[in-house]
Amino acid sequence: MTYLTFEPHTDLSAFINCYWTLNSPKEAYPERQRIVPDGCMEMIFHCGDLYQQYIEGDHYIIQPKCFVFGQITKPLYIEPTGHTDIFAIRFETDGFTPFITMPISNMENRAVPLEELFGEAGIIFQHKILEATTTEERIQIAEKFLLNALTDAKQIDKTIKESVAMMLELKGQLSIDELSENMKINRRMLERKFATIIGVSPKQLAKIVRLQTTLKMVLKNDFKNFTEIAHDNHYYDQAHFVKEFKEFTGVSPKAFYSENLKLSNLFTENE
Repeated sequence: MTYLTFEPHTDLSAFINCYWTLNSPKEAYPERQRIVPDGCMEMIFHCGDLYQQYIEGDHYIIQPKCFVFGQITKPLYIEPTGHTDIFAIRFETDGFTPFITMPISNMENRAVPLEELFGEAGIIFQHKILEATTTEERIQIAEKFLLNALTDAKQIDKTIKESVAMMLELKGQLSIDELSENMKINRRMLERKFATIIGVSPKQLAKIVRLQTTLKMVLKNDFKNFTEIAHDNHYYDQAHFVKEFKEFTGVSPKAFYSENLKLSNLFTENE
């Protein structure tokens, strides 16, 4: 399995975190993978075989060939159906909204086909990416499309950008009242901005950011015990830690730690 990341053009760096590729041969016994919320949306192009996305239990759907996955607020389970060859665009937490007119709330926990988001232009864009033969060519095609999708009316929201930066700096360990006070904005207005631009509430995002900090400690084995993790990440107590962990991963910290999470380990090591 090969995972690589690429930097975006400076004109798009405020919106795009990175481009990434994932390549892996077909496995005789493919494993179901768990993806947990991280606060960022991604545009995925399956240049190889498609992935199954589990809905409930063993029931699944086949993901579209090319799509954007909305904000994930619960664990997502996927499994390759054959050879993996993915080209993807990882947007900043507040980075995808400027490219679309669809309410971002309509995308939550959904793989939304490009046609639904961009109409005929999305279909043409999809075909160009799939027909390209190199990552460099795909990046050029993607950047041309996304730059054309931006307009002067779609400006970066400074309050949201600074709010997200503060959350990341403090690793999600702040209250929404503290955030609104620091940003000098009414709490309800801040919550509306988050819902419109990011697709989750400030409270949800703070919890997700704290979870991601926790996961890095778990996956890098950077802790003595789970009580230490709960304390270091400012959970009220062990019960609070386990409850939030299960909310976003579907399992207890101990079960998560003991599993063979190839994708999670791979992505964490490359950050």
